[in-house]
Amino acid sequence: MRTLYRGGQVYGPVAATALLVEGDSIGWLGQASAAPPAEAVVDLDGGWIAPAFVDAHVHATAYGLALTGLDLTAAPSLVEAMARLELHARGSGDATILATGWDETRWPERRAPTRVELDRASYGGVVYLARADVHSAVASTALLAMTPEARGLPGFRADGLLTLEAHHACRRAANEAITLSQRRRAQQATLRHAAAAGVGCLQEMAGPGISGEADLLALLELAGSEPAPEVIGYWADLGDVATAHRYGLRGGAGDLFVDGSIGSRTAALHRPYADATGTGELHYDAQAVAAHVLACLLGSQQPGFHVIGDRAVDTVLDGLEIAAERSGHARLRAARPRLEHVEMAGPTAVARLARLGGTASVQPAFDARWGGAGGMYARRLGTDRARAMNPLAAFAAAGIPLAFGSDAPVTPIDPWGGVRAAVRHRTVGSELAPVAAFAAATRGGWLAAGQDDGGVLRPGAPATFAVWDMPARLGPDGLPDQHGPAPRCRRTVVRGRTIFDADGDTPAEEGVGRR
Repeated sequence: MRTLYRGGQVYGPVAATALLVEGDSIGWLGQASAAPPAEAVVDLDGGWIAPAFVDAHVHATAYGLALTGLDLTAAPSLVEAMARLELHARGSGDATILATGWDETRWPERRAPTRVELDRASYGGVVYLARADVHSAVASTALLAMTPEARGLPGFRADGLLTLEAHHACRRAANEAITLSQRRRAQQATLRHAAAAGVGCLQEMAGPGISGEADLLALLELAGSEPAPEVIGYWADLGDVATAHRYGLRGGAGDLFVDGSIGSRTAALHRPYADATGTGELHYDAQAVAAHVLACLLGSQQPGFHVIGDRAVDTVLDGLEIAAERSGHARLRAARPRLEHVEMAGPTAVARLARLGGTASVQPAFDARWGGAGGMYARRLGTDRARAMNPLAAFAAAGIPLAFGSDAPVTPIDPWGGVRAAVRHRTVGSELAPVAAFAAATRGGWLAAGQDDGGVLRPGAPATFAVWDMPARLGPDGLPDQHGPAPRCRRTVVRGRTIFDADGDTPAEEGVGRR
């Protein structure tokens, strides 16, 4: 079937007012007056067509639970957070409550909730309350009773605030306790929210300590059975490439935790935190990193790691260099190793990553939320180190491919917000030009996953795009003004299939599944 989209403006190097979809690909684009015949016509009514966004780092079920359940991101205080938990516990009917978003650095109390406070607010329920960065959490007494092994693991505290292995054990138990209907509702909510935001692809960061195989398989099946963004799966388990092979995943990458997070003070630093003793936690050394990379290369899998602190960044780079010496630099570069987050990378680390052919999968919204003189980065690290966080311009100048993600539920799936955060970086000199930011949020995600034909509008490319209300003003770069209101998505199309239509008139095209 051929569908002609006409009467608008198409983003790209060639001025066009119409685009023809043939099956799952773009068959033609140009001036509407010269358009070839088509069986169906969509009047754009002055709309703007651009490549669909890619969110290169998500946790679909956790984000969906925040969308459909309890999200404490906006809670202005600890007292209000507990009041919202109590209200949710009374009204939801959920036997297990998983919530996230709280950040004690934004609260006047300046402390985390306690286990006793969770018990009181939830009437003794099973509650897993993750911090905003999801690298620490408070567990209720009922959840700890389900996870007795947590008491003997690193990171356990009697007041219920958990980090490290104790946190992972309780998170795993909480995830296993949610019902199948809870999980399905959550995953559907994430897929629909992403589609309505103009997102054509989600890259799910799964793993045994994050969400589990059953959760990942349910998401892949759901995405392949209804109009939804494509889902590209990653599996984060050191040395395990068999799981990725078994389920047709992209690689043994994603949230393979080499360290933790700045907010929970578990990111691995060279120098101590400014507001506490200690330098965080390094989970693997360079030899372990190298062994995982070599296993991925042997299994034709893409390697990658979660890495945030500067000590962790250097450790991963050391491991990549060991692997490159053993396998050959060309082979490593061809595998496009991914570093997720990579928030603390100085000039030497940036140069090393460029030389090794790595991709930086980053979250510009982290800077918008935690950067600046009074932000969490400055409190945890001090002003000087905080200013150097998330060096987007340095990555781009070194030729390092960038892919933008949200790390949802850490920050929302909001691709225009990510583009704007990159353009308006809190550190002068670290920002990106709008064209570079938009490319990282669209084509960059496809390239990061090894799909070179995605994120462009040209004949022969996949017909994956979004239709937006025409922005009030387009700049000379062909993009909306990044200081005005964000465009409204009218329609999202993935490989020729409409997955979102703001008018509710979604045609029944043939399905597109996961890749």
